[in-house]
Amino acid sequence: MNAVAKINTPFRVGQWLPSDHEILNNWLEELIQELSLKGEQSLHPVIQKFKDFIENDAEVYMLFSLMFTQVNHKKDPSGNPQVKSYLQMLQLLNAIMTRAPKYARNGLVGFPINAILDWSMGTPSGYAAFLNDKVNFHLKAVLNEWARYLGSKDSTFVLNKDPKTGWFGADAMEDMPDFVDDFICNPELPHYGFTSWDDFFTRQFRDGRRPVAYPDDPAVIVNACESGPYKIARKIEKSDTFWIKSQPYSLQHMLANDSFVDTFVDGTIYQAFLSALSYHRWHSPVSGIVESAYVIDGTYYSESWEERFDPAGPNDSQGYITELATRALIFIKADNPDIGLMCFMAVGMAEVSTCEITVYEGQHIKKGDELGMFHFGGSTHCLIFRPEVNLEFDLHGQKPGLDAHNIKVRERIATVTK
Repeated sequence: MNAVAKINTPFRVGQWLPSDHEILNNWLEELIQELSLKGEQSLHPVIQKFKDFIENDAEVYMLFSLMFTQVNHKKDPSGNPQVKSYLQMLQLLNAIMTRAPKYARNGLVGFPINAILDWSMGTPSGYAAFLNDKVNFHLKAVLNEWARYLGSKDSTFVLNKDPKTGWFGADAMEDMPDFVDDFICNPELPHYGFTSWDDFFTRQFRDGRRPVAYPDDPAVIVNACESGPYKIARKIEKSDTFWIKSQPYSLQHMLANDSFVDTFVDGTIYQAFLSALSYHRWHSPVSGIVESAYVIDGTYYSESWEERFDPAGPNDSQGYITELATRALIFIKADNPDIGLMCFMAVGMAEVSTCEITVYEGQHIKKGDELGMFHFGGSTHCLIFRPEVNLEFDLHGQKPGLDAHNIKVRERIATVTK
């Protein structure tokens, strides 16, 4: 590998990808070298279908052919795009279909597909391709197939006690020091009792580890996820230019023209992000009745054009993807009339953006009850409130932004005042 200046960037928020871009380049180069030694491999059926689609759709074929030649060489740390064609991209995707993420302190590659597409998706052709509905249809098929592998017993090979790469090794346990006390598991069983990588990823807290703050006070709103505050925005417009640098929220597009859109115009949005080591289930911020709950299919690897070729692009696009990415919407009519109708939005982000809703329309839920979960992926969420709701936020001494730390799920994040 050519000698390059070491680049440390804050963009790998949430620990999904290394903060040192050279580590990411080395990981990708090793994978490329491994495949080079093996030679061209037969493709998994879902990857073969993706290839056939690319080559038989003239527009998509042009975009996928161009995106790997449009990488900005001046800002690419390696000096050259390491993934040189869509054919190589497909071979790399094929390779990870039977791999689960290994633990690596400061070098976790939790989003390998994001790493493969890191630079090409910021090109003009990549920007266009990853907004294409047909492309996202095939990406969803690829991600769902990988999710099936991660939900199988074959994916438990990383749930070992290797000191550096095992999720129950010395490094991982030092970074998750209260794991056994916090989560339902049994260290005496193989893989601590987890039956798959996904089973580990969607692990549950033991009773009492995340109590509901002020359970009997309907004015207190609790954190829906184990997450760090990213942004608070007020006076949200029905339609806005969400693709510009400031990434304003655009309710009409976030809520996919749901009949409730007008209810939230001029209201407030609270957005927060989840990290790789976080708990990934969602919980209701209020008590009330589920008025509506469904998943919207969307994008997986689209990032803001304003962030193109910026290594921080994926994370700095968190506002932008609320209008475009695959996401779950759960509308809750709070028992507290000072809150009334509100919306919880879970936003899929990159790998396996599976949003599973576990509540149903008409169900009455208590504050803190489970709403659903992310299956390996999904790293941001929003709470959306009507303009009549007066909110005093409690961010536990933090300012919203990419440097924020997790507020525990079910902790107070806001209080409603009359």
